[in-house]
Amino acid sequence: MKLAPVALAACGGGNSEVGEFNSDWVGNEIEIKSLIDPKIDGVICHLSYFDRGFWDPVGKGNWFENPSNSSISCLQTGPFTIRNIDLDKSGEEIFDQNQSLIFKQLAVRRIYGADSDSLMYVSFSRKITNSSAKMSLSTVPLYDRDVTWERGKPTP
Repeated sequence: MKLAPVALAACGGGNSEVGEFNSDWVGNEIEIKSLIDPKIDGVICHLSYFDRGFWDPVGKGNWFENPSNSSISCLQTGPFTIRNIDLDKSGEEIFDQNQSLIFKQLAVRRIYGADSDSLMYVSFSRKITNSSAKMSLSTVPLYDRDVTWERGKPTP
């Protein structure tokens, strides 16, 4: 069962599937997307997540939902140009994709850490599973790097 990814307008056009492979004999897959941060040049993130095949829901029920697990890794691809980003502690969302017919979504949020001069990217599920939110974190250091802040570098 393939759920059609739904990317929000805030995600920009730089999100694309770069890999997928079967993870078991019933057709379940691991999918890998590349995510381009729409407000920061010089960063790419790779997001992996589970996508159920046809036979898994036939055997287990729950036809319209994928698991909450995901993993993210981000890296520098060139000089950084940072446009008008949200600098508060909650940061801002750069990606959102449905993982079920209604409630479950996989999202990625970017947070700037002024004290560490770094960008943190968190992938997470909006649906709590077994009393826990599933999440993964990747950090991109800005310290001692070629960084252009279009609105001036914030102070810690």
